[in-house]
Amino acid sequence: MKRVRVLVANRPRLMREMVIATISDQPDIDIVGEVTKDSELNEMIEQTQPDVLIVALEEPEKPLGKCGFLLGRYPRMRILALAPEKNRGVYYWAMVDIRNKPVESSESGLLNAIRETPGLVGVPRS
Repeated sequence: MKRVRVLVANRPRLMREMVIATISDQPDIDIVGEVTKDSELNEMIEQTQPDVLIVALEEPEKPLGKCGFLLGRYPRMRILALAPEKNRGVYYWAMVDIRNKPVESSESGLLNAIRETPGLVGVPRS
């Protein structure tokens, strides 16, 4: 079973801790780090090379602004953006352009999004 490397970069702290508590006991998921400051995000992605980045989605109706930059730089990484105040999550990945789909607001929805590996155009799955 391929292990999924996850970097958690949520604010507020309580949300970050709840996400970590939800996924930390999964046998196929490794939490490779936590980011508490936006200014540290790029450096931590570079250091940890996560398969999935979990971030806070501050405006659920709008695409995540930094998503295009991050997926352009790290096209194999997927981004799971969570908006607790709206009980909503969105999953982003890169193909020819950036795609997203709704995430079920539950523990199983969170785990399924982390484990999902959508195909990348022109990039073989590893």
